[in-house]
Amino acid sequence: MDKEKIYVSGPSITQKEIDYVDDAVRHAWYGNANIFHEKFEKAFANYVGTKYAIALPSCTSAIHLSVMALGIGEGDEAVVPETTWIASSAPLKYVGAVPRFADVDARSWCIDPASAERQITERTKAIITVDLYGNVPDMDAIDSLAEKYHLPIIEDAAEAMGAEYHGRKAGSLGKVGVFSFHGSKTMTTGEGGMLVTNDSDIYERALFLRDHGRKPGDVMFMNREVAYKYKMSSMQAALGLAQLERIEELVARKRQIFRWYEKELQGLDVTLNDEAENTRNTYWMVSIILDGKYGKTGEELRQFLAKDNIDTRPFFHPLSSIPAYRELGEARGMAEQNPVSYAIADYAINLPSGLDMTEEKVERVCNQIREFLS
Repeated sequence: MDKEKIYVSGPSITQKEIDYVDDAVRHAWYGNANIFHEKFEKAFANYVGTKYAIALPSCTSAIHLSVMALGIGEGDEAVVPETTWIASSAPLKYVGAVPRFADVDARSWCIDPASAERQITERTKAIITVDLYGNVPDMDAIDSLAEKYHLPIIEDAAEAMGAEYHGRKAGSLGKVGVFSFHGSKTMTTGEGGMLVTNDSDIYERALFLRDHGRKPGDVMFMNREVAYKYKMSSMQAALGLAQLERIEELVARKRQIFRWYEKELQGLDVTLNDEAENTRNTYWMVSIILDGKYGKTGEELRQFLAKDNIDTRPFFHPLSSIPAYRELGEARGMAEQNPVSYAIADYAINLPSGLDMTEEKVERVCNQIREFLS
């Protein structure tokens, strides 16, 4: 008989979420159509520590609106880290801008400020940071860089709900912050996202662009520009509100899962996620980098674990190496310029990190890793 499947990710859903969604299905219509959106956005802004929050259908749409609200367009550039999902950079293409790929720090796996500075040109209009797998970059250094070159920061906190940097919540560390509520994330709405900011101009512009170019309170159906339809449903907002009310419980669970892995993998020459002083890593994904001395790749480990019905994910490939960017001039020669991103990718994977993980499941995964490395 096949062993029980261990999935790489997954949510924690309780009766609270079911009750909130049921309430939305029954009552969030007519004059109450936006009641859960308003509650969710207000509670989210309060948790993150920003003035404004806008619920959206995805983090990608949040980045798209951020880019547009900052006036980034044709021929402009933005610096992005190599190690991230393409959603961090794809919206630049939507507006005719291009990414400049920076290396990541060897410990945090987040954008390396020194490498980021080398990618800044006279066409650069923003720095997009990514809170990779629940960690946070050296934001003091990034802030100094942004101030030096007069650049806004778009903080992609898609993977870092609840993370902290010197007491401040992830998502509140840039000019704009964006989040994902994909089904794999620590808190979920199934699909969904959020844009947060303290800037009233960005907030108003994003509201306008997300609703087909209509100003709130304007003449009905009077579209001022051709824009976008980026709205979350009431049911998603209700689910998000319930998850947000449990966020510290969910973060604590993620951190516990990491501690189990840390304990079980002691003695092996592997590297796990880092947590710098004065930060709180929420370990959305527990990741492992194999020491090169083993002579084995991350993909080989993934295939080995799959034989035991253990689901994993590849570590992010460097953006400049993927087919989507292969023909982009800015992607050429990046393997030499960004050695950390390229070195990590071959030896790293994401381990099962869903909120249904137990100590016994972690032990099973780690026993297989030990067998593989032996």
